[in-house]
Amino acid sequence: MVGTTLPTPMYALYSERMHFDVLTTTVIYATYASGVLFALLAFGRWSDAVGRRPMLVAGAAFAVGSAVAFLVADSVPLLLVGRVLSGLSAGIFTGTATAAVIEAAPPNWRSRAAAVATVVNVGGLGGGPLLAGVLVQYAPAPLHLAFIVHIVMVLLAVAAVLLVPETSERVGHLGIQRLSLPAEVRPIFIIAAIAAFAGFAVTGLYASVAPAFLSDIVGIENHAIAGVIASSIFLASAVAQVFAGRIAPHRAVVLGCVILVGGMAILAAALYFSSLTGLIAAAVVGGIGQGISFSRGLAAVAEKTPPEQRAEVSSTYFVVAYVAISLPVVGEGLVAQHWGLRTAGITFAIAVAVLAMVCLVAIVLRENRQAASAGI
Repeated sequence: MVGTTLPTPMYALYSERMHFDVLTTTVIYATYASGVLFALLAFGRWSDAVGRRPMLVAGAAFAVGSAVAFLVADSVPLLLVGRVLSGLSAGIFTGTATAAVIEAAPPNWRSRAAAVATVVNVGGLGGGPLLAGVLVQYAPAPLHLAFIVHIVMVLLAVAAVLLVPETSERVGHLGIQRLSLPAEVRPIFIIAAIAAFAGFAVTGLYASVAPAFLSDIVGIENHAIAGVIASSIFLASAVAQVFAGRIAPHRAVVLGCVILVGGMAILAAALYFSSLTGLIAAAVVGGIGQGISFSRGLAAVAEKTPPEQRAEVSSTYFVVAYVAISLPVVGEGLVAQHWGLRTAGITFAIAVAVLAMVCLVAIVLRENRQAASAGI
């Protein structure tokens, strides 16, 4: 997962060498989501049929392919290829590696295994910009060394995968992962999906445009600091998701949305006043809100979903999330092209805050309807 966010601190260097603007940066970043969605839908059920190990090795192969594409990249099309391959890798690992971790856990760790998988997943997303930022700023070969390190990491992971036993019983069958939304799930799904969309839009913003915020608005051209800013939202999300499990799902979604609104207020102020501290604070607060609302929103949806349809409904939920991580940031790039990066960022923050408040209103209206139907 480190590889999926590894290029974030490098986008400024790529834009200088290849002469493209913020809009192109957001498109390059967003291309990753197309690979994730394709992998989730096309390969989502394959590991049940062929086993976890072959699919994990396939995901690693896509990761190495992505790193190689970035190593030789001398044009925007090659950057796009690297992002698609990275998305295919992440799409495979998101489902297959999580299932493998849960299946491999000893009985007394079963309740913690899902949380461990989540922390590794989201923590890897946070580790990518941090690792790359430090290497780009302080080590030689700024556009190459991070990807060489990543290839070594992936090969070590492949060795580990080949050494551990297979965990799948191979009882599934090959096929496209269906999407489904049963009628009894739709009310809570809509609410959870709005919260997930708002939260993932913010993570997409930081993973693509944070370095531009730092250099163009704050006036600091330090790639390590850019990596810290981009990584902080993912690391805060990972920590929040671990502790959010103790909160009732519907209350957690409310809390997450409220925190997300606060994070967007901080972000708007940080961009207006060109504040580095504000950018980092907004990332941490926004990450906490995103982590709580996303993880517990998924739990709320799962509670209402028939067991035989949980995979299909969960896949639908993740489709919403990965659309949110891509399309809004392209909109950010379009607005920045016409109105400037500061105005685009503030507008983005306001839009996400409004979306989170829409989610809160929807929760209140749903609870009022439930109370009325119960005669309270």
